[in-house]
Amino acid sequence: MTKIENREQYEWALSRIEALVNDVTEEMPDNNPNKIEYCILSNLIADYSDEHFDLGTPTLQECLKERMFEQGLSQNDVASLLGTSQSRVSALLSGKCNPTFELAQNICRKLGIPPAVVLGI
Repeated sequence: MTKIENREQYEWALSRIEALVNDVTEEMPDNNPNKIEYCILSNLIADYSDEHFDLGTPTLQECLKERMFEQGLSQNDVASLLGTSQSRVSALLSGKCNPTFELAQNICRKLGIPPAVVLGI
C-alpha cells in the first residue's frame, strides 16, 4: 500500500496502529518489522488526514489560548513570561494587534509557538 484511498482503508490503518502502539519503542532497531509497519502506517494516516481532515492553520490567538490552557497560565503570567504588559497580551488574544518583532521572538522561544503561526503565514 502506497496510499490510503478511502475511509475503510483509513479505519483499518488506525486500528492496526492501535494494535502496534504498545509494541513499538524508539529504542527498537530500525529494521524491526513492527517498527517499519508502524512508521509506514503513521505516514500514510498522516497523509490521508492532511488531505481529508485539514483543519487549516491555527491563528496566533488560538495558539496563545491553547498554550495558556495547557500550562495553566493567566494573561498576567504570559505578560511576565514575554516581558510585556497584560493589556498587550489581551490585545493579542483578541486579535486587536500584532506582536512586535521582539515579542514575536519571545512568543516563539518561550511558548513554543511556531514562527509561521506568529507571523500569520
